[in-house]
Amino acid sequence: MALLLLADPSEDKVRSSLAGSRCFAAFRDGVVVGACVVQPRGAGVHELMSIAVLPEHQQSGYGTVLLQSVIDCFRASGASQLEVGAGTFGYQLAFYQRHGFRVASIDHDFFVRHYPEPVFEDGIQHLDMLRLRLRY
Repeated sequence: MALLLLADPSEDKVRSSLAGSRCFAAFRDGVVVGACVVQPRGAGVHELMSIAVLPEHQQSGYGTVLLQSVIDCFRASGASQLEVGAGTFGYQLAFYQRHGFRVASIDHDFFVRHYPEPVFEDGIQHLDMLRLRLRY
């Protein structure tokens, strides 16, 4: 749970995303250093609910390997697209875009409506969520 909370500060949201989801993990020397949760949305569509890498292993390629493994897994299974929500700025947005995800829509005030406490990154409050999509 502590690892997944790095990607989403709401334990309730993380726990609710686990039911019916597939979980993936990255290991180093037998220790989990990264994890992600993918939830089916129906008709070949899956949503990446969270992806996180331990801080001491970030910028080491584990997130990239983990995301690429998820993309490859669902592509091979015949899925038509993978979706993810991200803030309108920050490293997560660039990370997903580097892997071919494109903005599909904006969920205005998402972080205000769904989190009891403001969510900040680099001193800036997240307000809106971008919905990104990778089509196969």
